[in-house]
Amino acid sequence: MRVTVLFIAMSLDGFIADRNGGVGWLHGQGSDSENVDVYSEFVKEIDTVLMGWNTYYQVTTELSPTEWIYSDFTTYVFTHREMDSTEQIHFVNENPASLLERLKSKDGKNIWICGGANLVRQLMRDDLIDQYYVSVIPTILGSGIRLFDNTEKEIKLKLLKTQTYNGITDLIYIRR
Repeated sequence: MRVTVLFIAMSLDGFIADRNGGVGWLHGQGSDSENVDVYSEFVKEIDTVLMGWNTYYQVTTELSPTEWIYSDFTTYVFTHREMDSTEQIHFVNENPASLLERLKSKDGKNIWICGGANLVRQLMRDDLIDQYYVSVIPTILGSGIRLFDNTEKEIKLKLLKTQTYNGITDLIYIRR
């Protein structure tokens, strides 16, 4: 069965975006030459991306407005907006848990939960995230969009791996 992976970065104080929704702080403490390319290794194991509307909008208007950066994957964007889907990007207005369970029952590689916080919380509520890959960025934002805010229940995890580079700490957990 396919594995559902939350692969996301957050500030040391637990935010995935600043108070204005920005992510310009997503970098280490030094130069880019000190970074490890964890993304390229991660995406070798996935073929499907799930994201909320705000994440999609940020990618297409701020982070990569001229090119769809997830073109190697099938992407599902959860939204109440009426949007025309393409072969690569499916705009869906359905329960994320229902879609995820359907996708997990099909053949394929792992499924990446890309963001945002609301989608993550919904999937956590139904205990549908198998692996948590969280990169902790060396900055304290003080406010913004919190990743794990008001979870309804405790979720016990087992630490699989840690790694550090350029002040960033990657924490990789699975459910136990």
